[in-house]
Amino acid sequence: MPAVPTDASAAITAHVWRHRYRAHEALPWAVALAAYFAFPNYLPLAAQTLATILFALSADLVLGYAGIVTLGQAAFFGTGAYTAGILAAHGWGEPLSGLLAAAVVAAAVGLLSGLIILRSSGLTLLMQTLVVAALLHEAANKASAITGGDDGLQGMQVWPIFGRFEFGLFGRTSFFYCLIVLFLCWLGVRRLVHSPFGRSLTGIRENVVRMHAIGAPVFVRRLVVYTISAGLAGISGALIAQTTGFVGLDSLSLERSGTVLIMLIIGGVGRLYGAFVGVPLYMVAQDRFSSIEPVYWYFWIGLLMVLLVSFARGGVLGLCDRLWRRARGRR
Repeated sequence: MPAVPTDASAAITAHVWRHRYRAHEALPWAVALAAYFAFPNYLPLAAQTLATILFALSADLVLGYAGIVTLGQAAFFGTGAYTAGILAAHGWGEPLSGLLAAAVVAAAVGLLSGLIILRSSGLTLLMQTLVVAALLHEAANKASAITGGDDGLQGMQVWPIFGRFEFGLFGRTSFFYCLIVLFLCWLGVRRLVHSPFGRSLTGIRENVVRMHAIGAPVFVRRLVVYTISAGLAGISGALIAQTTGFVGLDSLSLERSGTVLIMLIIGGVGRLYGAFVGVPLYMVAQDRFSSIEPVYWYFWIGLLMVLLVSFARGGVLGLCDRLWRRARGRR
């Protein structure tokens, strides 16, 4: 068997070394486990936070890495939520298979819609993503016999996981269920963005003309990542549906799509860990601001966004990176 050339071996070693798992990557999971013991009365909220992190992670995959600006990510979130919810409300409450069904249906919606809308770009693409979500929102509203319409989907009966772990009021099972699913999805996304496919997505985001020039299948790769992102968003929606026992039309709303973008901007877009920072910060800020001003609390969120865009471009993680480089430079 011929030996691997020295330069190829060096490239492989450098690639493995650059994308190895680092100690700081364990920090989000350590914080999550610490929160389980530190805030036992807030576990249902913590479970929803974990599921929302997965939703933000799915949006970051298309926006931060592929450069696909979207206002319709809620279309896939709501599709997954309604898929799992309808199954649970009509006699099939097994959570893992419901999660898988939600991922498949949401990915199918992403694939079919992506075949049409990803042929455009810029403002046209942005509006088409919004239209897809609006169409699904109206369809769910009209199909009230199945979805519950304005009243929401009720009567869901989610079975215990593996027949043993029930979804109780205290949220212990929900917390670990969402945590494990998020961890597995994060492993897949991390492997994807550090692969040659993920590097090509970054190239498409930075200079799509050059990627066309070197013969890269730009449309196919954008469609693949868009479909994967839709499946992840569907899983997130299914998690919310199964752990709360309710699905409403707001799961398909423009507000949900806009909110997840705000969360990403707070944490940092295209950094893989921006969702882990932006989602908790947004939820804490929402809780604090709404207690200060119950009606106009969005004003404070807007002010926070203005300050971040002005003084912390790249979000909280971008600010931390700059401070770290400055501190190392002084040394």
